[in-house]
Amino acid sequence: MKGITLGILGLGSQTTAFYLKEINRVFNEKKGGYSTCPFVLLNTNFDAINQLLPNVSKELDAVVQAYISEIENTEVQHLLIPNITLHETIDRLKFNKSILHPVQICISKVKENNWKQVVLVGSLYTMQSNYIRANFAKNGIEIILPSEEDRQFIDQVRKAVYAETQTEELIKNYHLTIEKYAKNHTVILACTELSIFKLNHKNLLDMAQLHIEEAVKTVL
Repeated sequence: MKGITLGILGLGSQTTAFYLKEINRVFNEKKGGYSTCPFVLLNTNFDAINQLLPNVSKELDAVVQAYISEIENTEVQHLLIPNITLHETIDRLKFNKSILHPVQICISKVKENNWKQVVLVGSLYTMQSNYIRANFAKNGIEIILPSEEDRQFIDQVRKAVYAETQTEELIKNYHLTIEKYAKNHTVILACTELSIFKLNHKNLLDMAQLHIEEAVKTVL
């Protein structure tokens, strides 16, 4: 592990696999050949974490802090956590490693483009909670939410992807929903499950993809 600077906390199997595949793809695009990204992976028992999500709690703090303490015993300098919702808990904890924070990375990108208003697409909790909205508001960025009907549908898609029960028809309708909002606004995609079947659109900004690209930069 000597010389490896990136650590990854393994969480849900579907989303962690997506992150690992994308990190290796982006790294290979930069380095070429058969290159793959060097990192240390600490796989958690995600069931213990997932049962406590999405709300923050002292119990969740303790579970996550224990895993971070394990990572801190390694030589890695940067830690990537492939779950956007979990960063609300991360913000409450103490650690010595540099945390690659998807919300802050995304805010920097939005400010770089001088966007003042965005549509937020994520889990039902993410869309309705104050966490991301408050962070964006501190930086002068207003968040618009999809309609109530569309929020419920988007969360249905998220749950299906997590359970690996999505159908082509469901994903097609999900893409149509994204396109509807992306016609006139920048859409922020803030859910890793939804990133797996994301639509390529000029007005779509994928928080997970920005997170992944930042992680690769720390290694190069």
